[in-house]
Amino acid sequence: MILVFTGGTGGAKLVQGLHQIVVPEDLTVIVNTGDDLDWWGLHVSPDIDSVLYALAGLLSPDRGWGVDKDSFRCLERMQQLGQPAWFALGDLDLATHLTRTAMLRAGKSLSQATAELAAKVGIRVRVLPMSDDPVATVLDTAKGTLKFQEYFVRERHQVEVRRVRFEGAHRARPAPDVIESIAAAETIIFAPSNPVTSIGPILSVPGIRDALRQAKAPIAAVSPIVGGAAVSGPAAALMKMMGWPSTISGIAKVYEDFLDVLIADRADEPEAAALRSGGLRVLCTDTIMNSPASRRALARFALEACGVVPQ
Repeated sequence: MILVFTGGTGGAKLVQGLHQIVVPEDLTVIVNTGDDLDWWGLHVSPDIDSVLYALAGLLSPDRGWGVDKDSFRCLERMQQLGQPAWFALGDLDLATHLTRTAMLRAGKSLSQATAELAAKVGIRVRVLPMSDDPVATVLDTAKGTLKFQEYFVRERHQVEVRRVRFEGAHRARPAPDVIESIAAAETIIFAPSNPVTSIGPILSVPGIRDALRQAKAPIAAVSPIVGGAAVSGPAAALMKMMGWPSTISGIAKVYEDFLDVLIADRADEPEAAALRSGGLRVLCTDTIMNSPASRRALARFALEACGVVPQ
């Protein structure tokens, strides 16, 4: 079984690549839920939805989020009625959140709701939220305390961040099958997601990092940093705020207690050589996923780096 940890746009792309070359039943994806929010009274799980839409062939390739070719008439009407409209939900996307919220209100867990949503669109890959308990990524900024989506979407991640917290993490438990999947995995891959706000919340859930330290499977991480800059989003700035260099060395530092191989872009070959001299296995390839073929190629490279020969 191939296990992937992910959150955000880059992670969904790598999952798409893996889905092209791995038997769906042999692929499990553990997804960040620190970005989840209540919007118009609905439970929205942006990272879970991106993974589900990616696996179902519904993800918008232009935006990198939401349903392809969606309309936004409800959003426009809500704005006319004086409701908050800075977080864009498409009309088809809205159906997902209505369904999820109904399931949760009926007493189902987020794991159960996610599995049912996946089944309804024909997904055979197992998609697991990191936890069924609420964990919220909160940022202390120059504009005060902001929840993740307020920082990332409303403020366009343009405000200075002074601290990142994962509220509720100390009380949270890993979702069912998360720890078991880590123990049973043949290969574990960390997608090129923001290490602070996409992967950080997952690792903050008690028991997950310990399970990774004890895992028998090789663990690879694909760097979201290329040439000292984030491929997208605020990863570089947030890494600097945390005291890590915004380089592949910083990525290696984040995962140093369980990482076996770091996959970096060819642009970072000089720094990769330095890391190799320190004993870390670092492999370089093209990591920019701007086409189905490039996603498939990176997925194949990551598997082969861990000793797996994909189909």
